[in-house]
Amino acid sequence: MKDQKMNLYEYEEALYDHGYHAICGIDEAGRGPLAGPVVVAACILPPFLRIEGINDSKKLTAKKREELYKIIIKNAIDYKIVFVNEEDVDHLNIYQATKKGMLAAVEGLNIQPDYVLIDAMPLNELKIAHDSIIHGDARCASVAAASILAKVTRDDYMNKMDVKYPNYGFRKNKGYGTKTHMEALEKYGPCEIHRKTYAPVSKYFSKQLSLDLKIED
Repeated sequence: MKDQKMNLYEYEEALYDHGYHAICGIDEAGRGPLAGPVVVAACILPPFLRIEGINDSKKLTAKKREELYKIIIKNAIDYKIVFVNEEDVDHLNIYQATKKGMLAAVEGLNIQPDYVLIDAMPLNELKIAHDSIIHGDARCASVAAASILAKVTRDDYMNKMDVKYPNYGFRKNKGYGTKTHMEALEKYGPCEIHRKTYAPVSKYFSKQLSLDLKIED
């Protein structure tokens, strides 16, 4: 049986054998949190490059992700990281906001890929040959690389937001609905980077809307 490290390159190797060279992996970080942006990364690795330890970013320690992040951006043929802010998430919904970010990441590359591997989400709008792969970040090296770029970038952003909004513990929870985050929401209400349409954040805006309507009456 092949080890997992070799399995991660099977999709890319098959595409290389079919004449594709610039294979782009796409993944995102931050679909589930109550606060902060969705961050999408597109990454084209050199053909047949092997990066020791690369994997789905969720399966790696923060230290390992940061180490791999530096290796990936140093060796990548091209990469693009896109932020989709919380306003877009609220306006478009998380699915469409993520799709918007993925399309923008591909369009933002300096090198046109000739094949795109996407983690789970179908991108039928792409005019480039592509494939959507369930758990692609754990099955394809280029998607795993993109997942690391997105995760490290978003975590760094949320660490900065922790300094700006210290009440919510963003450094630890990265915007996810942990117990301490929920308690902070109850005590302080939402801040500017909370997603207004996400339960339980939405209830605070529903209360405010009801109050505004009463005042107008």
